[in-house]
Amino acid sequence: LAIGEGLGPIMNDSSCGQCHSTPAIGGGSTTFVTRFGKSAQGGMPFDPLAYLGGSLRQDESIDPAIFEVVPPEADVTANRLTPISCGAGLLEAIDDNDIVDNANLVHAFVNGFVRMAAPVEGGPARPGRFGWKGGVSSVLTFSADASVNELGLTNRFFGTESAPNGDLALLALWDNVADPEDGPDIEGYDRIDRQTDFQRLLAAPPQTPRSGMAGEAVFDSIGCGACHLTPGYTTGSGALSILDGQTIKPYSDFLLHDMGTLGDRIVDGPATQQIMQSRALWGLSQRASFLHDGRATGSTFFGNVDLAIMEHDGEAAFSRTNWTNLGATQQNQLVAFLGSLGRAEFDWDVNNRVDEFDWFFLEPLMTGPGAAARPNPRSPRR
Repeated sequence: LAIGEGLGPIMNDSSCGQCHSTPAIGGGSTTFVTRFGKSAQGGMPFDPLAYLGGSLRQDESIDPAIFEVVPPEADVTANRLTPISCGAGLLEAIDDNDIVDNANLVHAFVNGFVRMAAPVEGGPARPGRFGWKGGVSSVLTFSADASVNELGLTNRFFGTESAPNGDLALLALWDNVADPEDGPDIEGYDRIDRQTDFQRLLAAPPQTPRSGMAGEAVFDSIGCGACHLTPGYTTGSGALSILDGQTIKPYSDFLLHDMGTLGDRIVDGPATQQIMQSRALWGLSQRASFLHDGRATGSTFFGNVDLAIMEHDGEAAFSRTNWTNLGATQQNQLVAFLGSLGRAEFDWDVNNRVDEFDWFFLEPLMTGPGAAARPNPRSPRR
């Protein structure tokens, strides 16, 4: 997207693919956006500081003169990691009642609740299933909202860009493209419609082996499956009939949970400071950083998983304790299972390509002597 097409004047990048890029366009990345606000105090509620450009800080601008900063009034800042969009259409097609029913499941320590969100395209509110706080219920809403907030591209649902640190005079001075900046192409589709179709048709992340692994039972036994549900879903009637009746395993209940110290301290509707939505874990092995702010990073896959689990708090504290009580064999089984989420068959290095590099590592497991490929490795994977 170019400046003359409506980019900016403040934005986080120039295209969706700049951030949703790993392992391919539509995936995630280690890119962050910043949220800020003023914490609740003295009887006053959390203030997103919207009049100063909050709660989202745009990291780039079309000119240094309007570069946005976190204002000194903010005493809360939080990084948000770019999530994957793969399988978005399938998540959208999950039957609303299935998510509502998740809130009625009985667990000793877990008490999640549904966040209802109205799609911008109209219709009744539906259970949210996108966003770290679960505030988005449709792919078109996600596309329209991200276009205006991440690119500065106004559209038929959001007709005004964010002003640099809330300064409307600066916005008027630097916004030189008539709103809405997104309009129909020669075939009658807006840019946000094209983005929506692309995301809806992105395949779900792979899982290998498809038959599952022993670590999934360990995952359930320590309580992880209470929020990151293992049974999966059969999609209902969605925006595209081709996505109906599909069996998927995203590993999330799509409910909001009290995560204690793991909360991001940002308030978004009913999702208060400590409240976050359970993330879908499919595609996990394709990520280099875990958790909403990517704090679990810089180690091996096993190490990053360990870091992420140890940061879990609130309703997930009991799972953290159970993880520390596991023996090395069970921990390795659980991590191997998580490593299968996002791994395509024969894709040794999990880069979404099967090539000669993968064969270099796989050949010894298939030709011997004495070696064999097994779904559950016997040696520790620390």
